[in-house]
Amino acid sequence: MPYGYMGKTLKVDLGAGTHEVEETLTGDREKYLGGKGLATRILYDLTRAGMDPYDPAMPLIFSTGPVTGTGVPQSNRFNVTTRSPLTGAIANATCGGDFATKLKKAGYDVLIVTGRAEKPVRIEIREDKVEFKPAAELWAKGTGDAQAGLPKDCGHAVIGPAGENRVRYAAIVSGHRVAGRTGVGAVMGAKNLKAVSATGNRTVAIMDEARLREFHRFMVKFLKDHPMTGEILPRLGTANLVQITAGRNIIPTRNFQAGHDARTAELSGEEIAARHFERQSGCVACPIRCGREVKYRDRIGKGPEFESIGLLGNNLGIFNPQDVFELAHLCDDLGMDSISAGGAIGFAAELNQRGMWKNGVEWGDFPRIAELLRQIAHRDGIGDDVAEGTRRMAEKFGGAEFAINAKGLELPAYDPRGCWGQGLEYATTPRGGCHVNGGTMYFEATGPFTINPHSTKAKPPLVVMQQNIVAAISSSIFCQFAGYAMIPKAVFFLDPQGILSRIIAAVMLNSGLFLRMFVNFRVPFALLGFEKYLTMIFGRRVTMGDFMEYGARAFQMEKLYNCREGFSRKDDTLPARLLHESTFKDVVRSGVPLGDMLDEYYKLRGYDRNGVITQKELDRLGIKA
Repeated sequence: MPYGYMGKTLKVDLGAGTHEVEETLTGDREKYLGGKGLATRILYDLTRAGMDPYDPAMPLIFSTGPVTGTGVPQSNRFNVTTRSPLTGAIANATCGGDFATKLKKAGYDVLIVTGRAEKPVRIEIREDKVEFKPAAELWAKGTGDAQAGLPKDCGHAVIGPAGENRVRYAAIVSGHRVAGRTGVGAVMGAKNLKAVSATGNRTVAIMDEARLREFHRFMVKFLKDHPMTGEILPRLGTANLVQITAGRNIIPTRNFQAGHDARTAELSGEEIAARHFERQSGCVACPIRCGREVKYRDRIGKGPEFESIGLLGNNLGIFNPQDVFELAHLCDDLGMDSISAGGAIGFAAELNQRGMWKNGVEWGDFPRIAELLRQIAHRDGIGDDVAEGTRRMAEKFGGAEFAINAKGLELPAYDPRGCWGQGLEYATTPRGGCHVNGGTMYFEATGPFTINPHSTKAKPPLVVMQQNIVAAISSSIFCQFAGYAMIPKAVFFLDPQGILSRIIAAVMLNSGLFLRMFVNFRVPFALLGFEKYLTMIFGRRVTMGDFMEYGARAFQMEKLYNCREGFSRKDDTLPARLLHESTFKDVVRSGVPLGDMLDEYYKLRGYDRNGVITQKELDRLGIKA
């Protein structure tokens, strides 16, 4: 058995009701690690250009990484990859919970599902035993009730009514965690697949297990001692960002018509911790435990992540935390992405506000919006249109200039007019408007110190660096929150307005040449914990340069897939509201100056002027088209 891998891929054909086991190709493992890098390679090889996401032959790929199942902190995640029914581009989403470890311990690195069952089914994997079981009794149930009806010893990945009815931003849910973005749940629903369950007792081979365990103990202590991973995230969760983004004028408000609201503080992590918090929760093998359970209505349940607060709360004019808790719970239980749902409803509300589509959706109308979520999931009434997503609604009703999306994927809760590098990232990330394929806003607006968010200096190489690092993290697969701990602890204790913070920000803003060198130079030693873990697992030295190259290869594999599907420069853009309307009129009078950054970004990435990846870049990374 290869170190870090089980060496096996399980291929399931739902139409034929068959399965087979193949070797996980050694060459692909070595080039793409696992996770989304390996899954994108598989998707590209198994599909033809223009293939409909709902074609029964379209693969739905569940993939783990070399750290999955090793007990390494923040390693219990899986990736889902397919073609997005929302955007037509590459679709991928990662998820915590316990399904990843259970699938790996069942003996598989990758699960590839093709075909369409005649009737609703579920798959149950117990090592060599793979069964197709009827799921009629689970069909139409929410993700909570569906999981309650499945074997307790398994990890699960399930869909709700939104996936069954092919809502274009339907999600896949595992425990209380969600693979939310790009509509992977709709592809699962199109296959009549309600759930995948897995369990096993197999172990992952580790080359230097004693050293790994020692480093594991060190990292757990390090994470617990770090201000972000040991204090802020455990105490406030991702909701710690509410006050920060409001203060920076970048939390979406009424469909991105503004960057904050006077009532935003009512939704803050501090307010939730003081008045609604019950207890922490978290994923397997994670010492941070950033999840929180809160009291709302007549029950205790999962508290909303920052993105849900931003898009379902502030963006829709809803500022009662109890209402936002309920809306986030509905999204999870119905099985849909809360970011796209909030973005699509916000667009519908503005269309109504402008009289372009009289749909009855008003800002702040919690009862109507809660009912609309149910309508979306069942494609009932106006929910049928909102289920199509923002871009398709704009094609039908107008308003493309304020339809907030990139490549058809609704934007998360960071307004790029207050973080221009993040705007470049939204426009260029292959899956569309995404904050977890880079996270440049952390250096511009939400981190312990920030560089000028309204400057284009150093932003293209910063975006490339972030995209490559995060693509490697998502191929390994680690939780991206582990990256927070790579920021030196001392930085968190600096005065944000102090002279030292200003010096650091100025140095970073003028570090474009260094960042370009860093992106192109193979750093010959380990800088982050990620490479050290891989070195101990594989028994061969993995440097920062290696890690960055893994990330670049995974990212460019996604780009190659999109190019094959016809994506080019015309798609690397943002809606007119974000390009031309400012929410910082006292500082800048326009939106994101995307054109100023795009050419430099393309040059760094090895694309031609039309945004198409060149053969030279493919050859450099050893990617076969």
